[in-house]
Amino acid sequence: MSVYIGNLAYEVTEDDLKSVFTDYGSVKRVHIPTDRETGRSRGFAFVEMDTDAEETSAIEELDGAEWMGRDLKVNKAKPRENSGSFGGGGRRGGRSGGGY
Repeated sequence: MSVYIGNLAYEVTEDDLKSVFTDYGSVKRVHIPTDRETGRSRGFAFVEMDTDAEETSAIEELDGAEWMGRDLKVNKAKPRENSGSFGGGGRRGGRSGGGY
């Protein structure tokens, strides 16, 4: 499992996050998603730590904390839902049925 960090300043780097989270335990991985078109950070990240206890400690201490001018949102990351091949529902396109 990993930790979700939201409301990040756009200039935050993986090294910045690693230095903050190592205060609570061993950091295995840091991932900052970026926008495909601009390459800019999307304002959130994921940090994976060695143990659930380390993650819980980091969440308890950092959720709501002010860092780099922003109030952090820190919680357990939710598993990624498989949205399927049609982007998460809705109409699949084309005309089905006769009432158009």
